[in-house]
Amino acid sequence: MTDFAATKALFHLPQGVIYLDGNSLGPLPKDATDRMARVMQDEWGEMLITGWNKAGWMDQPTRVGDRIARLIGAEPGHVVMGDTLSIKVYQALASALMMNPDRRVILSDSGNFPSDLYMAEGLIRFLGQDHELRVVAPEEVSDHITADVAVMMITEVDYRTGRMHDMATLTAKAHEHGVVTVWDLAHTAGATPVDLKGADADFAVGCTYKYLNGGPGSPAFIYVNPRHADAALPALSGWLGHDAPFAFEPNYRPGKGIDRMRVGTPPVLALAALDSALDIWDMTDMHAVRAKSQVLTDRFIAGVEAACPMLTLATPRDPDQRGSQVSFRFSDGYAAIQALIARGVIGDFRAPDIMRFGFTPLYIDEGDVDAAVAIIADVMQNDLWDHPDYKTRAKVT
Repeated sequence: MTDFAATKALFHLPQGVIYLDGNSLGPLPKDATDRMARVMQDEWGEMLITGWNKAGWMDQPTRVGDRIARLIGAEPGHVVMGDTLSIKVYQALASALMMNPDRRVILSDSGNFPSDLYMAEGLIRFLGQDHELRVVAPEEVSDHITADVAVMMITEVDYRTGRMHDMATLTAKAHEHGVVTVWDLAHTAGATPVDLKGADADFAVGCTYKYLNGGPGSPAFIYVNPRHADAALPALSGWLGHDAPFAFEPNYRPGKGIDRMRVGTPPVLALAALDSALDIWDMTDMHAVRAKSQVLTDRFIAGVEAACPMLTLATPRDPDQRGSQVSFRFSDGYAAIQALIARGVIGDFRAPDIMRFGFTPLYIDEGDVDAAVAIIADVMQNDLWDHPDYKTRAKVT
């Protein structure tokens, strides 16, 4: 049984703040500052360049990747860290397309994160081979898995509504039609149980600064199914993806297995912070986290709907069909979120009208939910959001 009070004590949570935005940026693990200080002082400071060997910096991407593999149901040795999520999307999508060279359709859905679609558009322009990005409604993806589709690229949980796709079912149908799958786990890694191995997913990518609490800009990860590991061709043939980086050969030879998906120099300091955050996950498991998050989100939905009839639920009511977030629609959602932030309840806004709240049982409990509901009720019932100060859009919403 997981002691969530114990995990909560391991995070720095500002006084007077109820943090319901860990689905966008997780809070600071208390140990991360000391861990980074030790790496900077004892490793970078004292070892200098010898730290690549003495401190094991060069092995960080695969070592930390194995820690994340446990949380996403991946086989050991098939997840590697580095770069940003957009880069990992590009890598996975390009490799997947090369595995289906006679097909030209990339299937995705309108609930996918726009950056994934942007990367697909850019790759299509670069290839210049008349590929098509076919974007359909989330509930229609299965109907559009046909023999002309090369790759199905799906984000498992919709970033706006929290609607969750059935990975196993969609992957099985895709494989029946010869379609290669790319799954974006940005809103499921650290939020819900994932079984990449069981679903036989081909590729998966994800970020680590949301539910995994790796810090702003922490490195992304990529997974390659073992049966593709030595066959998938890397579109970004970076130095550290070479089979023998320090042989300094003039021509590229892809590394073995997941190492070929490495590109550039590992972000040592960022990986140290992420590694510290992952220590907390050793105290729990994803099924316990999922069960608790469903309790919290059910409680939140019931409380908000009882107090705020002006808000419309955008998230599936069935807890098995949603991730670890709850979204409500409101025409002045941006102003309402700013008013809530001013009162210590931090959520976020997603255009055009989504008020979005994330629930991470590692540091959110029933008391936080009830206190947040009370503040939301006050803001909405008394129109406290209707003030000019809350309607001026900042760069980040």
